[in-house]
Amino acid sequence: MAQLLAYGSPQSVGVLYPEWLHTYQEGKGMTAWVGSLVAGVGLIASPICSACVDNFGARPVTIFSGVMVAGGLMLSAFAPNIQFLIFSYGIVVGLGCGLVYAATLTITCQYFDKRRGLALGIVTTGTSVGAFIYATAQNELIVLYGLNGCLLIIGAIALNLMACSGFMRPLNMPGYYLKQKAALERDTEEQLFVKSPFDDLKIAVGSATTTPEKSLTVKELLITIDSKDLSIQTEKKEGPLAWLAIMKAIKKKQKAYTKYMQSLYEILQDQEMVAFCIAIFLFSLGAFPPVLFIEDVAQSEGLIEEVSVIPLVSIGAIATCIGKLALGILVDVKWINGIYLYAFTMFAGGLALLLIPITKSYIGLQILTAILGFFSGNWSLTSYITTKIVGLDRLTQAHGILMFFGGFGIMLGPPVVGWFFDWTQSYDLAFYFSGSCVLLGAFILFLLSLPCWNRRPSENDKPEVQYTFTCEKVASVA
Repeated sequence: MAQLLAYGSPQSVGVLYPEWLHTYQEGKGMTAWVGSLVAGVGLIASPICSACVDNFGARPVTIFSGVMVAGGLMLSAFAPNIQFLIFSYGIVVGLGCGLVYAATLTITCQYFDKRRGLALGIVTTGTSVGAFIYATAQNELIVLYGLNGCLLIIGAIALNLMACSGFMRPLNMPGYYLKQKAALERDTEEQLFVKSPFDDLKIAVGSATTTPEKSLTVKELLITIDSKDLSIQTEKKEGPLAWLAIMKAIKKKQKAYTKYMQSLYEILQDQEMVAFCIAIFLFSLGAFPPVLFIEDVAQSEGLIEEVSVIPLVSIGAIATCIGKLALGILVDVKWINGIYLYAFTMFAGGLALLLIPITKSYIGLQILTAILGFFSGNWSLTSYITTKIVGLDRLTQAHGILMFFGGFGIMLGPPVVGWFFDWTQSYDLAFYFSGSCVLLGAFILFLLSLPCWNRRPSENDKPEVQYTFTCEKVASVA
């Protein structure tokens, strides 16, 4: 439901695209930035989004993202020009969607082990079902209430993201709470139990020594204990000693960030991971533009006068939903290699893209859209394959890197296709370019993943054992 509410409008942005062209009278390349940014910005910011989920947990991140998505959609209803729309719809909504995506996939991988592929397939169908429903719904809302009324209504619906977050009970305590717990354990005797709780929390009226900290409740004291850790160290020291304490804390933080960056560097040393990043970039560059342009392709070729009752975007979305479930079931089969399955889906999707320019009937476009949508369901495999390559303990970091490459490709794809059209007044060359990119990505992924390359033995199985033990340990502590 969270992915449905967040991605429903961005995934069916192809329905809004012709309306924006008519309203703002800008070129197709410029207008395409709205749809490309809303899908690309959240993925490019995935390393940051993953760090937020690691630090604060899936539930708070989803609540915050609900405010961002709903606020961005409502703000877009008042956009005076395309530049403002690029910010409100493209960037604000895009970042909110990125936070939802990172939170939902991370907590799903934590909860499921044996049937993780199927679980991820079910979760990621939310985007496809949302695109199917929203594509038709936005058409009707535009007819009834206009473009601005449509954006206000779907923005209000997106506020239900905060309700969805209530079910995301943390299985592993996020870093933010672990830091609070560690700080509390260090300073419990000094801060909470040396004085009577009543003496520590009550305020003496008219007392000159009363401070704002004294009025904090125990719960608020726990939340601020991490920041107080440094102040406690510096309160008892003056001059150079205080500065030494501050520098020590800064160096500790710097060491943690250095360790995090080193971990990212080690992830990118894996050849399979590098190949997967390149493949994701090329697939996103080529396969995302049809989602945005397919309705305009049909109208530009004179195959249909206006958007049909069931838009091409909805056909592609429901096919993607079926593809995610089918591929999620297939990847759980022991004798099927997830990377080779992903390469095959890229190859089939690339062929479908190459056939779009030579298709001269609306039924043909519907069939090709369904085929491309089915194989675009390989997005449900990304977390599964990433877990197999780097292990669950590094999933959030590796997935953030992977989504950065995917978001970069998604952000570049639609403007490039739009510029091709503005240059040639035809989509043919653009789709030949897109199909070639996807086929190249499939070839690179298949070639660099062959077993003939030297790799460390059984490194992919090791994190799974650690994960099982960690889960049992955290569950017993909880």
